[in-house]
Amino acid sequence: MPPQDWIEHRRPGDRERVGWIRTEGEEFVALDALGRELTGPVDWLVAEEALEARGLHWLAALWQLDLPDGTRERVRIVEVTPERVVVKVDDFGAVDVVTASYVLPFPAPDALRPFEGDASTLDAGLAQG
Repeated sequence: MPPQDWIEHRRPGDRERVGWIRTEGEEFVALDALGRELTGPVDWLVAEEALEARGLHWLAALWQLDLPDGTRERVRIVEVTPERVVVKVDDFGAVDVVTASYVLPFPAPDALRPFEGDASTLDAGLAQG
């Protein structure tokens, strides 16, 4: 759950939640949909603009998840709520394949990050550590 002092921010128009804004002294910090800092301390309007510019499309990208055993999985985000983040092992677009899912806390841990490999190869970026 986001701390109570985080202020939810929704896009004008469709009212989709794109993140939060929290106070830091006299300024504000924008936090993306995963609960991660998007800006440093800035003016309120700058924080809003940063969240609206970021939007939600980036959540559909490939991600990688570092597992406790030192291995890495290529994953896609399937759910983001203020309670949890759910990712599933990338199925490469196959509709008939069941893959493992991982339920992560919110805000998302640093072990989940944008995919660093070559998305066009099956084993790209999946090497250990």
